[in-house]
Amino acid sequence: MPSRILQKYPTQKLFGLRVFLISIITATALFLPFIIMGGGVFYYYGDFNVQEIPFYQLVHDAVRNGDMGWMHNVDLGTDMLSSFSFYLLGSPFFWLTIPFPSEAVPYLIGPLLILKFGCASLSAYLYLKRYVADRNFALIGGLLYAFSGFSIYNVFFFHFHEPMIMFPLLLAALDAFIYDGKRIVFALAVFSACVVNYYFFVGQVLFVIIYFLMITLTKTYKFKVKNFLLLAFEVIIGFLATAFILLPSVLGLMGNPRLAELPNGWDSLVYSQPQKYWLIILSLFFPADMPAFPVFTPGSNCRWASVAAWLPLVGMTGVIAYFQVCRKSWLKKLLAVLAVFACVPVLNSMFQLMNSSIYYARWFYMGVLMLVLATIKAFENRKTDWNRAIRWSAGITVGATLLIGLMPVSYTDEESGDIQNTVIGTQATFERYWLYVLMALLSLLAFVLIIKKFRRNKKRFTVMLTVGILSVSLFTSYFIIATGYFSSSSTNTIKEDIINRRDGITIADIDNVRSDFYECVDNTAMFWQIQSINCFQSSVSTSIMQFYDALGITRDVASRPDLDVYGLRPFLSCKYLFDYRGDGKSGSLNSFVDENGNTRMPGWKYLRTQNRFDIYRNEYYIPMGYTFDKFIAEEEFDLVTNAHKSEALLYAMVLPRDLMKKYSDITGYSDEKYKLLYGKHPEDYDSITEKFDYSNSDYKKVCNLRALNSCTSFEYTDNGFKAVYNNKKGDDNLLFFSVPYSDGFTATVNGKAADVEKVDYGFMAVKIPKGEKCDIVFTYETPGFSTGVKISLCAFGAFLIYCAVIVTVKTVKKRKNKN
Repeated sequence: MPSRILQKYPTQKLFGLRVFLISIITATALFLPFIIMGGGVFYYYGDFNVQEIPFYQLVHDAVRNGDMGWMHNVDLGTDMLSSFSFYLLGSPFFWLTIPFPSEAVPYLIGPLLILKFGCASLSAYLYLKRYVADRNFALIGGLLYAFSGFSIYNVFFFHFHEPMIMFPLLLAALDAFIYDGKRIVFALAVFSACVVNYYFFVGQVLFVIIYFLMITLTKTYKFKVKNFLLLAFEVIIGFLATAFILLPSVLGLMGNPRLAELPNGWDSLVYSQPQKYWLIILSLFFPADMPAFPVFTPGSNCRWASVAAWLPLVGMTGVIAYFQVCRKSWLKKLLAVLAVFACVPVLNSMFQLMNSSIYYARWFYMGVLMLVLATIKAFENRKTDWNRAIRWSAGITVGATLLIGLMPVSYTDEESGDIQNTVIGTQATFERYWLYVLMALLSLLAFVLIIKKFRRNKKRFTVMLTVGILSVSLFTSYFIIATGYFSSSSTNTIKEDIINRRDGITIADIDNVRSDFYECVDNTAMFWQIQSINCFQSSVSTSIMQFYDALGITRDVASRPDLDVYGLRPFLSCKYLFDYRGDGKSGSLNSFVDENGNTRMPGWKYLRTQNRFDIYRNEYYIPMGYTFDKFIAEEEFDLVTNAHKSEALLYAMVLPRDLMKKYSDITGYSDEKYKLLYGKHPEDYDSITEKFDYSNSDYKKVCNLRALNSCTSFEYTDNGFKAVYNNKKGDDNLLFFSVPYSDGFTATVNGKAADVEKVDYGFMAVKIPKGEKCDIVFTYETPGFSTGVKISLCAFGAFLIYCAVIVTVKTVKKRKNKN
């Protein structure tokens, strides 16, 4: 049974507020200097600057405008709920921004980050206080958790702190159910954890299962069938209540290639890069590394993997001490199990639903909380042998330092095989490595001094531990945050020419057409909330992924089509191109104009310069919504080389076989005509694709032809889009829209329902009748949302009944006890 609080002092009621305020003050001291340097906005680097900030502002504005369905200004178009539920829609911190105007949102990022640190320390405290007699140690544990290496590392990912906050509350609710007999709370915790972030919730579920099994198998908790059934009921009802956000999110992401790769072969049993094992160990003994600039194990392929677990001041010393003094505890066994999960790829992937497309350790915050628990229990235990623990911790730290820092590395010439030079140290950079080592050793030294001088006086010991943890946290975190801040290549550009600078772009139709951004800061279009073919966002419509895959273009975390697929620009109705000139790159390889003054894609003409962006207009622009006079099957399109597929898309609409057959009066399909293509020798089929000419003159001609047969008007609505196409002189045809296909779209043509077809591997088309001026209306409803709401309402109703039953049973028991 976990140790309980032995005495309840009146002042201990304020410990929660105390840990919260201490964390808020410390986080303010950490981030305020950078907020001031950023002119009121907290900038960092990489994903933080180009994802977290524009995501918040974009979705904030969409919510305030009531646009909760289809977002046409995210990539080529995507569903809002499924695309942003992972990042921020379930976050209570995001909803705090809604009362504020759009321009204020970037300035709220820093204060929200500070608030998250305060909430993380408080939630950890609420879990840890059960396991110590003196709540000062729970307060210390809350600070260790909030300012751990994992937390500082993942400032880079602004949305990672919400799961860090929810996880201790989930465990605290489970403990309350198991040990205190409190009902209802765990169902609320399950609901909240899943709504906040469904991706992290998968890992939390696995951890809770391991946690429950461990305390049960070690007989820390006496298993009772009745209680287990009630617990299972609360889990189910809490989970079902999340259907309103979970079901649309799951349906929207099904087919995403980042979720498709399962563990396979030896790669499931051992990591292919042995440096990963070193990194996991080093993350426990050294301050957090930089997400994009790993210094300890540069060959581990772990950039952005969140491999960080260091506890400020104490490192692993407290955990080692706990292992030595508590040899048979459930916590020790749990930590051993977690170590196995961290070191076996297939087990590690279980924390992210068996996805092994890329290595992530984004569940380490759960292990960090257990390390913190072991540390504070070692602090409170008078039998702890700190001298022995310190020797072990110092020995591992110094040993790893010397092995990595002094190991010779020889570099050989690839052609001759001769050794060119030999350097000392396997680390990425000499200076940063030894600074990390210095911080770790100074931290360990400070801890030794506190142990030696204040260990015998509990009050002074807890005070000095708190001061030491905060001081070391600030010292190490300043270095990490400052390194990212000052190494950022995007901060100045965003601050001076992008963020809240939309008014500087005075193109009349910029909201109604798509734009391209050449070698610019990622998501510049998202900052300005205009349409673009460029987007750095991994959870967009799966139709976009399928389209790029069909063209042989890699689309994993971002849409950045190269210049050699220039045919995509008119095909996707891209009218403008922005080339940032504020970085002085004119005439270089990073400029859209080459040394001879020619644009790097045909058909683009300089328009003007605004916000220090050179703006070009596409002379081969095709308005949204147009028809084709040729149709080919997907198997025919596969015969085209990848180099010319983007241009081939302009010559003919690509259809799967069933649609070729369904619209045979339009496509000219017949089984006899296509028998070779679908027979044993498809290579013998004489396809019209072999007659496509990809010269510049033909490219211009086909673009102009598509433009002549385009809609006379097109505009987005609150729940879709509408267009007008004059087909009075034409035959029946299919009208193409380069809007990603989704089951959520329905369409009408002149008021009559029309089938929405998936064409060109991921876009939409509808049949338009001959001899008519056609009014086309597409209406969008998020797939699964209405069903999810119904499930959530039913679950909520069941929850209310459950609450009523629990309250009634408790009331009856109280009356019986009184009698």
